[in-house]
Amino acid sequence: MTTDYAIITTGGHQHRVREGDTISIQGQKGQVGDDISFGDVVLSYVQGNLSIGSPFVLGVKVTGKVLSHGRLKKVISLRYKNKTRHRVKTGHRQPVTSVAITNIIKSSSKASKSKKLGGKNNGS
Repeated sequence: MTTDYAIITTGGHQHRVREGDTISIQGQKGQVGDDISFGDVVLSYVQGNLSIGSPFVLGVKVTGKVLSHGRLKKVISLRYKNKTRHRVKTGHRQPVTSVAITNIIKSSSKASKSKKLGGKNNGS
């Protein structure tokens, strides 16, 4: 395991990941064994260089492999109004996907900027 890490955003949550980590994230599409990539990297520390995104770091991508799909423990919600005999009890199980992080890829910043700006007129 390396000391390189990244903070990614997925499903409205941020996760700090390193190569070899296994994380549980909000349910994702894809079959078990498929590769998945995360482009929304908020912060990265790769090869001794710290990069902070504004909002995301350009040229950094985190890849992983889907290990399993499942659901979390049931959460019970109860709505009650007094004096009216109104009670509603519902339950919900949140879907979750287990992902093994395979690597953190950092491309050169010049190449990523040229891809991002590719062919756009910069207002001049």
